[in-house]
Amino acid sequence: MNTFNDIKELVVTLDRESKLIAEMFSKRKSIDYRLSDALELVDYNESRIDFLIERSVVREHGGILELDDLFLEFFEQVLDVNEEINLSYINENIRGIEENIAYFLNENNDNRRYGYLRFIKKTFRKIGVITIKSTIDLRRNIENTFKNESNYKNKRLKLEHLDDKRTVIKNLINQTSVLILIDEKEVTFYNRAMDEELDRIITELKYQLVECSHNLIEIEKQIIDYLNQIKIHGKFLEKLRKLKYLKDHFVIEAETDIKKVLGKKSQVVFETRSVEPIKLSIDYLRNNERAFEAIKRIAKNYRGRKLIKPELADSISNEYLENTIEEEVMINYEEIRNRFVATSDDLFNFILNYDFLKEVDFNERVTIFCQVISLYEQELEIKNDFKTINGVEYATVVTK
Repeated sequence: MNTFNDIKELVVTLDRESKLIAEMFSKRKSIDYRLSDALELVDYNESRIDFLIERSVVREHGGILELDDLFLEFFEQVLDVNEEINLSYINENIRGIEENIAYFLNENNDNRRYGYLRFIKKTFRKIGVITIKSTIDLRRNIENTFKNESNYKNKRLKLEHLDDKRTVIKNLINQTSVLILIDEKEVTFYNRAMDEELDRIITELKYQLVECSHNLIEIEKQIIDYLNQIKIHGKFLEKLRKLKYLKDHFVIEAETDIKKVLGKKSQVVFETRSVEPIKLSIDYLRNNERAFEAIKRIAKNYRGRKLIKPELADSISNEYLENTIEEEVMINYEEIRNRFVATSDDLFNFILNYDFLKEVDFNERVTIFCQVISLYEQELEIKNDFKTINGVEYATVVTK
C-alpha cells in the first residue's frame, strides 16, 4: 500500500478530488457508488481514481467504490455526523493522563516535563469533547431506534444495548471526576504544574461532566419510558395475533366473549365522520376527458346563481391607530433601604411619611414595611419595642 509523501500531497489530493469525495460521502448510506459514476466527476480520467485507490483514500470492489474506513471515520468525526459511540477513547485517555502524571513527577528536564503537561491538557480537553459528543449521539440513537426500528424484539434489544452504553458513559464520567478531584498523587502534580491554562481546562471539564450527568439521568428516564411502551405494544400485538388465530379457525365466538365485550362498546356511534377532500392535479383535469365532462356538468349548476359581492368593512378610526403611553410608578425597595439607612428614624414611621410619588394608602404602606424587612433582614435590627398606629401593632426596626 502506497502512502502520501507528506501532508501537502494529502491536502492537494483531497482538494483536487473534493467533488468526488463530497459526493461519495453524502451518499455513503443511500446507494452503492459505481465506478462509472465516479468517472464522470473526474473527467473520465481513470488514473486519478487509480491514484486514490493506491493511496487507500477509496476502495474498489466489483466496480463499486467506497471511502476507506479511516477517511470515512475522519470526515464523520470532524463534521460531527458519526452515529457510532466509541467509548474506548475516554478510557484510553484516562489511562494516558494517569501515565503522563507519573512521567511528569519523575522527570527533571523542564522541556520533557512541559511535553507531558501539554499532553495532559490536550487529553483533558479531548475527554470533555468526547463525553459531550457521546451523550448527544446516545440520545439521538435512542430516539432513532424507537421511531424507526420496526421489529419490536430488535427495538427492545437495541435500546437495552444503548442503556448499557449509558452505564459505561456514566462510569467513565465517575472515573474522570475522581481523576480531577485531586487525591494525594494529583495534589503533588497540580502543585508542581502551577499552570493557569490547566486550571481553566479542569474547571470547564467539571462543568461539562455535570451537564453530561444531568443528561444521562434524562436519557435513563427516556429509555425506561420507551421500554415500557414497547412492552405494552408487544402485549397488544400478542393478543391481536391470538384473536386472529381464533378468527382464522372460526372459533373466536366459541372460545371468547368478544360479542359481549363489543356489545358494551359504542364509541364509534359518537364519533364525527371525517371527510377527506380529494384534490386532483391540474394536469389530470386538463388531459382526462371524463374529468372535463364532470367539470362541465358541475358548471351548469352554477350558471343561474348570483354572485354575492362581499361587503367591505368601514375603515378603522384614527383613534385606534394612535400611540398611547401608560406610565406606572413602581416602588423601588432598594431606594427605600438606602434612604432609610441615612436617617435615624424607625422603619415604620419612615415608610409612613415616605413620598412614593403616587397615592399609597395605609394598608399598602404596612405591606411595604413587611417587604423591606423581608428583603433586608440582615441589615436591620428588630427591637423588642412595640408601638400601635391606626390599630396596627408593629415592632420598632432600626438600622444596625
